[in-house]
Amino acid sequence: MNSDEQFERAPRGPERVVWAVVGSDIGPLLLAATDQGLVNVVFHAREAVRDKALRGLAARLGSEPVPARPEDGTGPLAEPIRQLEAYFAGDLRAFELPLDWSLSSGFNRQVLRELEATVPYGTVVGYGDLADRVGQPRAAQAVGAAMGSNPLPVVVPCHRVVESDGGLGGFGGGLETKRRLLALEGVLPQPLF
Repeated sequence: MNSDEQFERAPRGPERVVWAVVGSDIGPLLLAATDQGLVNVVFHAREAVRDKALRGLAARLGSEPVPARPEDGTGPLAEPIRQLEAYFAGDLRAFELPLDWSLSSGFNRQVLRELEATVPYGTVVGYGDLADRVGQPRAAQAVGAAMGSNPLPVVVPCHRVVESDGGLGGFGGGLETKRRLLALEGVLPQPLF
């Protein structure tokens, strides 16, 4: 076990968690960060979804999330907000953010890290291909479950994982959101309306 693995497994106390809801081309996104980095991105973050996500974060991280003030351009959410705005404007192809992986573990974390590291903007990968990449060639369904558990969608691009026959597969943010993200990256044609 290397020192990074030991650090990741070391128990941590309650985390300071800050959050903000930001507008995007795919609707409002809830962003949450700890001192370690961006920890959560939640689609469709209107009031009920936002409140449920914040309760879940409090339970899992042991700390009540507090609203950030992203308008001042500082704090742990300033750079994620800037990079997401650049991504949706078509000016950013790779996120360079510190990520807090504490909401993911085991196989799911392994798959998500492989996805983040090896599937660049404008490309897609099949569920089975991603299973092969992590040394589990029979685990395509488990890869699908890992995508569904992704706490950092868009930044960790689970929208780039598709079925081997070319179908879109599933997506926690809804298939229309997946289509829009893939169209933004030039993988699918832009919707007509």
